[in-house]
Amino acid sequence: MDKLTLRADFDAVMAAGIVARTSHFALHQQNSTTASRIGAVVPKRWASKAVTRNLIKRQIYALGPEQWAHLPDADRVIRLRKSFDKQSFISASSLRLRIAVRTELNQLLQHMVAP
Repeated sequence: MDKLTLRADFDAVMAAGIVARTSHFALHQQNSTTASRIGAVVPKRWASKAVTRNLIKRQIYALGPEQWAHLPDADRVIRLRKSFDKQSFISASSLRLRIAVRTELNQLLQHMVAP
């Protein structure tokens, strides 16, 4: 799966609307005739430290092709829409945060399979 890189592509996918959401993430999707692409939007507003933003983006891009294989080809953007509690996740790159992000991303994909 390739990454979305152009702002116009991100804007087009996000304009298509939300197809699934969890408490921290939203998944936008636009059908595509080409191969599937994925993008990550992690605003400073919701993850103020670069370490945290990079951790979340790495977790999004680490979702392998096996998670997307059963879905039709489409461009998808996963957007952070709420910050993680700084009291619960003191370290910006803790193992607890990494596990919490991965768990919620898996839930997001489950919403895609069974809405």
